[in-house]
Amino acid sequence: MLATQLNNLVEDKSLDKNVVIKLTNFVTNSVQNRKLIIILGLEIVPWQGDKIGNPASLDSAPAAAAAPAPAPAAAARAPAPAPSRGTASNARPAANGRGGGGGGNRDMGPIFPIEGLSPYQNKWTIKARVTQKSEIKHWSNQRGEGKLFSVTLMDETGEIRATGFNEAVDAFYNVLEEGKVFFVTRARINIAKKQFSSVNNEYEITFDNNTEIEPCDDDSVPQIKYNFKGLGDLGELAKDAVTDVIGVVKDVYDLGSVTSKATQKPFAKRDIQIVDQSGQSVRLTLWGKTAESFQGTDEPVIAFKGVKVSDFGGRSLSMFSSATMSINPDIPEAHSLRGWYDAEGRGKSFQQYTNAMSGGGGAAPRPDEIKTIGQAKDEQLGMSDKTDYFTTTATIMFIKQETFSYPACANPDGCNKKVIDEGSGWRCEKCDRSWEAPIHRYILSMNVMDYTGSFWITAFNEVAELILGVSANELMRLKEEGDPSFERHFFKATSIEWTLQMMAKQDTFNDQVRVRYQARRASPVDYAADSRHLIEKINALAV
Repeated sequence: MLATQLNNLVEDKSLDKNVVIKLTNFVTNSVQNRKLIIILGLEIVPWQGDKIGNPASLDSAPAAAAAPAPAPAAAARAPAPAPSRGTASNARPAANGRGGGGGGNRDMGPIFPIEGLSPYQNKWTIKARVTQKSEIKHWSNQRGEGKLFSVTLMDETGEIRATGFNEAVDAFYNVLEEGKVFFVTRARINIAKKQFSSVNNEYEITFDNNTEIEPCDDDSVPQIKYNFKGLGDLGELAKDAVTDVIGVVKDVYDLGSVTSKATQKPFAKRDIQIVDQSGQSVRLTLWGKTAESFQGTDEPVIAFKGVKVSDFGGRSLSMFSSATMSINPDIPEAHSLRGWYDAEGRGKSFQQYTNAMSGGGGAAPRPDEIKTIGQAKDEQLGMSDKTDYFTTTATIMFIKQETFSYPACANPDGCNKKVIDEGSGWRCEKCDRSWEAPIHRYILSMNVMDYTGSFWITAFNEVAELILGVSANELMRLKEEGDPSFERHFFKATSIEWTLQMMAKQDTFNDQVRVRYQARRASPVDYAADSRHLIEKINALAV
């Protein structure tokens, strides 16, 4: 199994059938009594031949054909040779764990890099720095009451979000301190719920009764990493984008409050104004206890990680619970900003963002705004509570033939609801009528791609009919009659490029949050118009 950071090797075909590889970093594991190697690092070895030999699955190979191997858990505890990149031999000796179910003097397993964690590891330890810790949040609903908190953990390979509920809050909240390093083990790894976090990881950790957390005095774990966006460049970012910024606090406004829609309770907020060398000023909102305790009267330099971009007032920023701030951090960007402000910035006049300044790129994506598939994913369009719209140019790569339509109500008034075959007729529950035959309508599932990536989209009747060039009723007739032209319609529609006006909306399936992409309109690519659009963007950058 590949770690997710190596997926690009598959996507660009560097890693394919019969390619020879050298494993440079890996761990072994056992999942449901099956042996598993999780590849964290590899090198492609030049090879022009075909398959080497006749390999057999290790699980099905005769016992005498393979040398006996220790169980992964036992191997992690066994004395190991000198550490190398090809093994997980940096396992720590038995450690004094503490936690919800933590017993003392227990082996916490091999040290894993955060980027190598996945749900398929059943024994691991990470050594990570706490870069952010939220306040304790309480909830109450029909299923009961509870509380939770979250932290962001980081090592030299990446970061991951970890959350504790109820008993885990009591066990770990006071233990985990921002800025300090800890060993963490015996926790669950799940698919990340992206709507609750801006942390760049496909997975997240959940603390439970078996989790063990132990302080670590090793300060080799790096400090928080930033990817700063200049305040003058915020207009390039879409609404609800998440970014890192650094600025000098120019103004601090009075503490205020808003009423939470969820709890109907007041929530503290405070606005501050920050500036940088671009000559731009932007308003940033602090919330909760951070807003209550913030002073900032000595014009400090503050680095923010993971603040959300809003188009309110042209451009503004908001620091929600997953964001962090560091006052006067010991980093080169802060020292440079401090020197500039003290030397000349304090006496400058700064330009504030306005709605007029935000322009086309400042508002929420419009239906005519062109984005690549990669941009739509990176900007997490559709992952907020509202529906997002954008336009993309993409090529149809595959169309599902199995369920391309549904039987709809034949009411000429345009009911279009799905009908049920009762044997004697097709019944529409909405119209409370039965029909001799349904009118089939498209619900076409297609995979489309451009040079940045691909995604699955849905096209309903009008758009799908334009793409396939035939009605759903006619296509269903061809299918039922076994006419070979049925498949030809799908074949002819693939490898065709379209300009698609898209709608992205959040959806939940099997308790997993995902984005549904729907093609609202489709039109042949207008290469001349696309070229004019690109020329306008180039000219705007040249001004």
